[in-house]
Amino acid sequence: MENTLTADTPASTELDFIATLPTQLFIGGQWIDSSDGATSAVEDPSTGALLTRVADASPADGERALAAAARSQESWALTPPRERGEILRRAFELVTARAEDFALAMTLEMGKPLAESRGEVAYGAEFLRWFSEEAVRVSGRYSTAPDGKSRLLVTKRPVGPCLFITPWNFPLAMATRKIAPAIAAGCTMVLKPANLTPLTALLFTQVLHEAGLPDGVLNVIPTTRPGEVTGPIIRDSRLRKLSFTGSTGVGQQLIADSAHQVLRTSMELGGNAPFLVFEDADLDAALDGAMVAKLRNMGEACTAANRFIVHESMVDEFSQRLASRMSELTLGRGSADGTNIGPLIDSKSRAKVDELVTDAVAGGATVLTGGKAPSGEGYFYPPTVLANVPPTARILREEVFGPVAPIVSFSSEDEAIALANRTEFGLVAYAYTRDLNRGIRLSEKVDVGMFGLNTGIVSNPAAPFGGVKQSGLGREGGTEGIEEFLETRYIGIADPS
Repeated sequence: MENTLTADTPASTELDFIATLPTQLFIGGQWIDSSDGATSAVEDPSTGALLTRVADASPADGERALAAAARSQESWALTPPRERGEILRRAFELVTARAEDFALAMTLEMGKPLAESRGEVAYGAEFLRWFSEEAVRVSGRYSTAPDGKSRLLVTKRPVGPCLFITPWNFPLAMATRKIAPAIAAGCTMVLKPANLTPLTALLFTQVLHEAGLPDGVLNVIPTTRPGEVTGPIIRDSRLRKLSFTGSTGVGQQLIADSAHQVLRTSMELGGNAPFLVFEDADLDAALDGAMVAKLRNMGEACTAANRFIVHESMVDEFSQRLASRMSELTLGRGSADGTNIGPLIDSKSRAKVDELVTDAVAGGATVLTGGKAPSGEGYFYPPTVLANVPPTARILREEVFGPVAPIVSFSSEDEAIALANRTEFGLVAYAYTRDLNRGIRLSEKVDVGMFGLNTGIVSNPAAPFGGVKQSGLGREGGTEGIEEFLETRYIGIADPS
């Protein structure tokens, strides 16, 4: 059965809802227009139609936002940890109470089906709850020096004002994953959300304000001029931390830019996740995991399975059954009933997916389902399965960021590991096997920051999220997440005796 496409136009009730969302900059606790009056369009990717316009921050607005964060840093750092935690807890409760509003905002501006948006709301809110509990657990240590002649006191303090640059694909979760630990640690912030999906971030800012976050602690500046706006902030000595989620190329440039101020940096960058299926795997479970790992967020996720590496004894059956499942999904507007797969974010993204598929087919890959963008409005691309993908295909080296599953085979465990590691990225890998010893070997030999054994999803607010190699620096979430926003201070004390 071929994929079908629904393309309902925006309902008036949805446009009425959009009209209730904040669209201005948020600086120093005030909603304001851009200093030069500029605005930018927010579009519905399922139709290309205008949803609304938001204030488009200028370089002057960026400076004002950093100034507000710097002014608030000292008092915010002195705020009791319990109070910071309670603000986060109230924010968690408010986001949860307004889950449908957040889900609809995300679906309209980003395109994902409502069911997935609701899942992101639950996931994103959990960072607020998790770090509300971590705020009171920041600790140091006191000890006697080895020679007994002094005492060693180690404390933690907030790193200082932070700049956060978040992507369009998870507009709530990528904001809460950075903002929550910064609040818990006592840092002030400037947030530049993706200009394609600013509405969710602005709604979350409104909720944090309602939860009692003091003025100046969080300042939000959507802009279509990112280099002009964030460049001066990064070069300003008042900034002490930069956290970015996005492409490796942009991350590399930001790391270089941050070197002048020797900024603390956290970088969550690109991925090229291998999905390994061994001959002893539970095939039904592997197919279930493949659907989740590949199609979450229409494949527009750095954790998405990008390369399916399947044992030669079951590669044909796996390929045919995966194609059968993916062909039964329905493309459509995210808010429409029955939609499984929404549009990609924009025409440029769809063109890149189509380019990678075309390259693979030209090299000899076989299209088992999908493989061609439908006609009509919106940026849709059908779930696609490619078999017999040649090793030279770009899709095996580049992050596809779409609902495309390229499949290759292997004959031995060593070959599977070699194929998995044949990339400059190292964010996440997935493997299906009933052999626990093999699973442990794989977790130790596949060069990634996260490893999913017999599961197609690894993201969890209580676990450290991040990669190795060109997939980034630092960790978000877990007990490690708050450490990214803390400096360690050592105080030497003379022997009191």
